[in-house]
Amino acid sequence: MAGYRDLKVWRLAMELIEEVYKLCADFPRHEIYGLTGQLQRAAVSVPSNIAEEQARNSNKEFAYFLGVASGSLAELETQIMLAQRLDYMTTEQADSTLGIAEEVAKMLKGLQSSIVSN
Repeated sequence: MAGYRDLKVWRLAMELIEEVYKLCADFPRHEIYGLTGQLQRAAVSVPSNIAEEQARNSNKEFAYFLGVASGSLAELETQIMLAQRLDYMTTEQADSTLGIAEEVAKMLKGLQSSIVSN
């Protein structure tokens, strides 16, 4: 199996982090320890979990941590929708970021399925 940095899902998840950080830069200051921090932690968790277990070369553990990454991604999507509802980002920004998240989710599911079937 390729190193985690070679995985398309890891690279796309890193792009998602960048997008989230850019969006959070425009959030109100009072959210720095609230929604901003939660969004950033959830975003960082996705590729971090992919990298952590993939580096250990255990398919069973890797599949488990891909599930953890998927959970973080669902958390992130919920927080993006909340930020949009609170008018911290535009509908277009939310849709664009959610589109990236959806693509990451599909890739995670596919990778997890391929690992479990092996």
